[in-house]
Order: sequence, then C-alpha cells, then structure tokens
Amino acid sequence: MIELGVNIDHVATVRQARRTYEPDPVWAAVEAHLGGADGITVHLREDRRHIQDEDVRRLRELTHIKLNLEMAATGPMVDIALKLRPETAMLVPEGRQEITTEGGLDIVGQEDTLRGIVARLVGAGITTSVFIDAQPAQVEAAARIGAQVCELHTGPYAHAFHDQGRDARSPAVVTEIERLRQAGQAIRDLGMRFNAGHALNYFNVQPVAALPGVRELHIGHAIVSRAVFIGMREAVREMKRLMREAAGRGAVA
Repeated sequence: MIELGVNIDHVATVRQARRTYEPDPVWAAVEAHLGGADGITVHLREDRRHIQDEDVRRLRELTHIKLNLEMAATGPMVDIALKLRPETAMLVPEGRQEITTEGGLDIVGQEDTLRGIVARLVGAGITTSVFIDAQPAQVEAAARIGAQVCELHTGPYAHAFHDQGRDARSPAVVTEIERLRQAGQAIRDLGMRFNAGHALNYFNVQPVAALPGVRELHIGHAIVSRAVFIGMREAVREMKRLMREAAGRGAVA
C-alpha cells in the first residue's frame, strides 16, 4: 500500500524566521503521525537554514515514526547519520543559493564517491536512498552504487501540470508521467524501491500516486501550507486520502 512521508522542514522555516522556539518541528511530526503519516522527512542542510541538528536528535528520540534524513553526500553529513541512525538516509544534491532542491543527484558523474558513502550507510543498517531525475542512466548508476531506494524527482511533472492549466491529459503532462512510469519500472526491475517526490500538492498528486509500484511519496510544502489553515492532522489526512484513492484506481487499471 502506498505510504506518505511528510516533510516538516518548513515548520522550522517559520521558527527560524524569528530565531525562536516555535513552531516546534517535533510537535509537527507528532501531529502528522496522528493524521496518518507513515514517515517524517527532514533535510538537514549544510547551511542549517531550517532544520537544526537538535531538531533531528529530538525527532530521533521523541517520535515513534520512521525518520527519513535528507542529506548532502558529504563526510560530515554521513557522520551525523551514522550517529543518529535514521531509518532512511536519502542523498540529495545541495546548493547554497537554491531556494529548494532544483534537480536530482548526478550519480553518473560521481559513482566512486557515492559508492563509498552508500556502503558506509548500508553497512550501519541504514536504508539508503538517492534522489534522482527520471533518467535511465541515473537509475542504472543508482543500482551500481548499491542504493536500496530511488526517489524520482517529480518537479518537472509538477511544473508541467501547473503550466498546462492543471490538465492531467495535456501532452506535456502525459510525457512527464510516462517518463516517471518508465523510470519507476526500471527501478523495480533492478531490485530497488520506487519512491517519488518534490513539488507534489493536492491538485497534482493523484497521477503520481497511481503509478505502478510506487511505494512512498514525500510531500512537505503543500501539506505545511494547508496546515496553516486547517491543522496538520487534517492536512495529512486529506493528502493520504487522495493518494490512496489514486493508488487504488491504478491497481484496478
């Protein structure tokens, strides 16, 4: 059954705007769990623009839900992951000037380095994921370095969906969904878990949730934005309902 991982980075973004102690990301994680989230995602960026080291430590100690730690593929970040032992560590590209992650990790261009990092994480019993673009070469490289999970970057699909007036049947959107479908099949054929995420929201999530074999979607900004108005529990419930409706239709089809 498809699962939902809720990214709570932007709860910390609000807190850091005032350099205060609220809203508390741990509280947000508990509320998301009570709303039906299957996991919590946080991105501990090297510049610590939102989530802080203490947030991750407290999430690890105080919540009873699986933790997915997004992180740059660097030695210091690997050391943090090895100390905290999240259920999943997801390697992502990271740029200091970007507002949010702008593309997938280039595994092809740095296979040797990433193979060693993945080996350290997997050796410690941490499920290791990579965030990649829906490109066959990147999927194949992910398998070669030993990644256990591939999360496909859904940003290009989400942008096409928005640009085409939220028309899921427009040629541009259909093209992006087909690219995700083919990459997802390749991931599964190579024995890895197929996840997806980035820029998904309440309007565009269902075509992705209906993809064959997709195991988990990671969604943050849209859920936190809606939670401002209706609360975190209800925002999570709404998203999960949409996902499961679509996944059920996809299974029947």
